[in-house]
Amino acid sequence: MLATFWLLIAIPLASAVVLFLLGRRADRWGHWLGVTSVGVSFVLGLIYFFELGGLADNARSAEISLFEFIPAGSLQVDFGLLFDPLSALFVLLITGVGFLIHLYAVGYMAGDPGRRRFFAYFNLFVAAMLLLVLGNNYVMLYFGWEGVGLASYLLISWFSLKPSAATAGKKAFLMNRVGDAGFVIAIFFMFAQLGKVDYAGVFNGVGGLS
Repeated sequence: MLATFWLLIAIPLASAVVLFLLGRRADRWGHWLGVTSVGVSFVLGLIYFFELGGLADNARSAEISLFEFIPAGSLQVDFGLLFDPLSALFVLLITGVGFLIHLYAVGYMAGDPGRRRFFAYFNLFVAAMLLLVLGNNYVMLYFGWEGVGLASYLLISWFSLKPSAATAGKKAFLMNRVGDAGFVIAIFFMFAQLGKVDYAGVFNGVGGLS
């Protein structure tokens, strides 16, 4: 069943897409779709976690490549995911805490006319966080980081009519752009020096740098 751990990301992402596409038609039940999607990811995370724990110590990881993401000359980047004990713990943390926050937000946002859109943003945030911890290369990590930054901006500035919320959203957006620049430079440096951006290739090759 570990071969399907990509569903951890796909389920909350699909929920966000549905909530965006259906618009106001999903206002009455969209929040429950958002809650359920993260809850299902948490349950799947538990199943995968215990399945991983039942494997031999030297086999406690699962890696999949869904498709070739960036075929550009010598730079070949797959949309690859890695599920190991460390990422499994983060999956449970993200989906477990995320589920509780989603559940709390059902009541907290009850009177907000844009509640459905709020849950779409929150689902996007969870999906991006999961991509960040499950990606098997630095490009996937970067795209997860970008998704988290976008969703954070949308959530922080939710009450945009309040000057403090709008200002906080802008600050978060600008600070993330500084991190983005450093991230991109580091990825280019890794590829220039090692010719690889996947974790295994970088970890194996970094010892040869002097």
